[in-house]
Amino acid sequence: MRYVSKENSRALHGTALLRLDFNTEDEWRMTATLPTIKLLLRRGATVVIVSHRGRPSGVKIAGGQPVKFEKKLSLKRDAMRLARLLRRKIRFIPHFRFKEIRRKTAQAPRGSVFLLENLRFLRGEDANDPRLARELASLADFYVNDAFAVSHRDDASVDAITKFLPSYGGMGFEREIRFLSHALTQPKHPLVIILGGGKAHDKLGVLRYFRAKADWFLLGGAAANTLHFVRGMNVGRSLIDRERSDLKMLKAVSRYENLILPSDWITRRNAILDIGPRTIREFEKRIRQARTIIWSGPLGLAEEPRFAKGSLAVAWAIAANRRAFSIAGGGETVMFLKKYRLDKKFSFISTGGGAMLDFLAGEKLPGISALHRTRAARGKKR
Repeated sequence: MRYVSKENSRALHGTALLRLDFNTEDEWRMTATLPTIKLLLRRGATVVIVSHRGRPSGVKIAGGQPVKFEKKLSLKRDAMRLARLLRRKIRFIPHFRFKEIRRKTAQAPRGSVFLLENLRFLRGEDANDPRLARELASLADFYVNDAFAVSHRDDASVDAITKFLPSYGGMGFEREIRFLSHALTQPKHPLVIILGGGKAHDKLGVLRYFRAKADWFLLGGAAANTLHFVRGMNVGRSLIDRERSDLKMLKAVSRYENLILPSDWITRRNAILDIGPRTIREFEKRIRQARTIIWSGPLGLAEEPRFAKGSLAVAWAIAANRRAFSIAGGGETVMFLKKYRLDKKFSFISTGGGAMLDFLAGEKLPGISALHRTRAARGKKR
């Protein structure tokens, strides 16, 4: 796999099609991409940014192609946010008339930055349609993926696009692979993996992959509730995963000897919403002993302060352990850490949620596989 870097940036000429991830209200993912954008601009490239937001439901016709358009999911606001962060004009293109877009980008001065409208307004995006990928490729001379957070999806702008352009990982993408690979292949022990959040299903792969590698799994949120449920405990109205296929696997996971589940809870209306003080003390003890820590998912309803005590205690315990290599990822986890200004206390903050978990579970990510098989760098007629 090739990456955009200061060492090879001289080979990147012309127009870059840059895949980013603006699917968050917070600016932290956008800020993480600035080094890649600035490097491309320093080398005189014209940058055409493509991204997505949400999952549109309405259907309209625009620019001659079937488009699912919702005003609230437009990337126009993101163009303004990026212009402020980059301190540079961003030319927003609110349509997908590719011939017109090619003309605009070709006539623009070197160093111009364009942002296209939400790619998910195009039906071909989440269908990994090679026809859409070819149209997107016609806008540029090379492709850069700096959206690690969507690299577990086989979308046209992540996967199929690499069949038509010389392709690279961005600087943020390279950091993700490097730090997550370190935790995956060279963890120092004790290795502690903390899993919470609202989806038990997403955590299954990590639990199974690290069964023989992790010293302790510390669980909260829906994952812990579901494991208590499969053990026969009455969890009331607590959030659990009711997928039958998952329940079978979770029964096996619930027998892991290195699994530590909450022993007390904070509840409201017969629902578990946070871990209790006895569990906090147990989790803190394991975290103090750890040399590698991976955290994904708050341990309760952390957006409400009264149910954030468990997650906050865990965050502070990780921050206090300066000997440990620590990684946190997932939108809710990162937003929580930023709210309490604890994100800088971690060795690495991943922009990925599902992508980080899939990578750590040893899964093949379409976005990574696509960059490995990219066509050789060579000139392209436009």
